[in-house]
Amino acid sequence: MTSIENLKSFDPFADTGDDDSQPTNYLHIRIQQRNGRKTLTTVQGLPSEYDSKRILKVLKKDFGCNGNVVKDEELGDVIQLQGDQRAKVLEFLTTQLGLKKKTIKVHGF
Repeated sequence: MTSIENLKSFDPFADTGDDDSQPTNYLHIRIQQRNGRKTLTTVQGLPSEYDSKRILKVLKKDFGCNGNVVKDEELGDVIQLQGDQRAKVLEFLTTQLGLKKKTIKVHGF
């Protein structure tokens, strides 16, 4: 008697045990609508070994925008930048800081 492979139960969402394939903590780049056409780009989840104030200083100078660092109890340091800077921030984090693109999630419209 041959076994039929299609009838075996398989859970596609089951944990495969590969911890290296999916990082647990992502770096999130989000855009928020302010009033009218004004937007705000936020970067959260930056690893603690990076100095967020120094990164903010470089981002502000490169992008020609204003920004600040907000300290949050749950999220840690959150970098806020004026305008839609998602693509530029993603490029900066991958090229200058050497972060992997699979650990960064870009949110927005």
